[in-house]
Amino acid sequence: MAISLVKGQKVNLTKESVGLDQVMVGLGWDEAQPEKTGLFSIFSAKPQEIDCDASAFLLTENGLERKEDIVYFGNLKHQSKAIKHMGDNLTGAGAGDDEQIMIELSKVPKTYNRIIIVVTIYQAQKRGQHFGMIRNAFCRVVDTKTNNELCRYNLSDTYEGMTAVVFGEIYRSGNEWKFTALGNGTQDGSISQVAARYQK
Repeated sequence: MAISLVKGQKVNLTKESVGLDQVMVGLGWDEAQPEKTGLFSIFSAKPQEIDCDASAFLLTENGLERKEDIVYFGNLKHQSKAIKHMGDNLTGAGAGDDEQIMIELSKVPKTYNRIIIVVTIYQAQKRGQHFGMIRNAFCRVVDTKTNNELCRYNLSDTYEGMTAVVFGEIYRSGNEWKFTALGNGTQDGSISQVAARYQK
């Protein structure tokens, strides 16, 4: 049974699944339905769909050293072949994961000690969109060999005005891999702006 995390909690992924190697990080969200406020609200224009983008930042002890260490819709595979983005979902429609990132832990080069999982809203400022307009957002980690969900983190804070959220991090601790639920919202308008926070 998956461990349900709250903000700030950690879980040892290696201990949760013997022989763990490849994990799938699934991220999902739904667009919040606008409230009907008037008699003619049913005739109002359909709100613009919210395009959320998941990404993974590979960090060394010195932080994010190269733009090639960001895996996202514009760079679907890391050169180490350890991380692969499974493709961009433009709307978040439907149940289950909206975007998935595959991580083969044994292939992550020793120079990297953390993998940060981030979701940004595409052109958020231009479109006037933010995470307060999104509901049911979650991040989950699955052992792909057994298909067992190891942990799940459902965002519970209010992210009004936030245009990006750092969902969590998978990090190396000796010979083990662990996950921390972060849930940190920012007002960064792009993946590159979030990335700048991790550059020294």
